[in-house]
Amino acid sequence: MQIEIVHPKLAYSIREACHVSSLGKTTLYSHIANGRLKAVRIGGRTVITADSLRALVNGSDCEAASDTQ
Repeated sequence: MQIEIVHPKLAYSIREACHVSSLGKTTLYSHIANGRLKAVRIGGRTVITADSLRALVNGSDCEAASDTQ
């Protein structure tokens, strides 16, 4: 029997963030531009930190998510 270890996601692609939050791509980019959602560019890819996405959905801003790191 093989045991699979599940690691919580640290960040989501834009597509994944849309899926898990039920928000549209334009809405996510708007929140990023307004500083309410923290996104990081790594190479040519933009990822949204899981903490920031949780904070947005919970009604907090991304500053609260940054304080927990």
